[in-house]
Amino acid sequence: MNISHAAVTAELRGVGKRYGRQTALDGVDLVLRAGELTALLGPNGAGKSTAVGLLLGLLQADSGVATLFGRSPHALSSRRRSGVMLQSAGIPDASKVGELLEVTRSYYADPCSMAECASTAGLEGLLDRRYGRLSGGQQRRVQFALAICGRPRVLFLDEPTTGLDIESRQGLWRAIRTRVEQGCAVMLTTHYLEEAEALADRVVVLNRGRVVAFGSVGEIRAHVAQRRIRCISHLSAEHVAAWPEVRHASLESGRLQIVVDSAEGVVRRLLAEDAELGELEVQRAGLAEAFIELTREAA
Repeated sequence: MNISHAAVTAELRGVGKRYGRQTALDGVDLVLRAGELTALLGPNGAGKSTAVGLLLGLLQADSGVATLFGRSPHALSSRRRSGVMLQSAGIPDASKVGELLEVTRSYYADPCSMAECASTAGLEGLLDRRYGRLSGGQQRRVQFALAICGRPRVLFLDEPTTGLDIESRQGLWRAIRTRVEQGCAVMLTTHYLEEAEALADRVVVLNRGRVVAFGSVGEIRAHVAQRRIRCISHLSAEHVAAWPEVRHASLESGRLQIVVDSAEGVVRRLLAEDAELGELEVQRAGLAEAFIELTREAA
């Protein structure tokens, strides 16, 4: 799918929102398109939850416009085409997983089958269990199943993999990618920046209620000129960290990890001081470094 020409499913245009004297959003523009995953990133208090609440019709904008499928987010026809997984679910502990899915499926004209819901979210063997007896990770998988059971055309995922082990997280990533490939628009908020880097077609960075950067993962990373050097060396991280070109150095899993603005001089010095240097890698700064730099600049 050509994302640039894909249908707009949800949008904020010049939206402002205040809570008393505090500005949560200040003239924010945001577009979700079919077949695209947008990662909404920002530090705590940046306005992410407010943006999601406005698109879901849970909040009312003080200025600007919020639309869902071209209509008010309060419209029932818009809500029926949406799926939501929030951090706070409010699901009764005594309810059985299968019962929760059956009730939620009944709200939609063409829901996924029970078997598809269970398979997609990894709930096989849990349908007869009571929600309150599940682990935190299992509860998150139930919440994901409830969010997708109506075959939504736009899906809001707020910190979806919190509490999941690595295998469950990767399974959820696969399920999310499948929804995007099927044309669903997805908004993802996450504190796991490697998750955004792995899944996002587009990234929007919020800070203090304003959009400070937006674009593809590559475009966001390009905001920062830093490079990351990895190698195996007998040189200590403390020794390398004292070099004038080095921003940070640490030892992780037996490898020296070095963050620099320009790699060439540091690489030459590494080779000069350690003739046995091995497994040398030089990479562009990741999304995490770009996020830290962008939010620091905005502050």
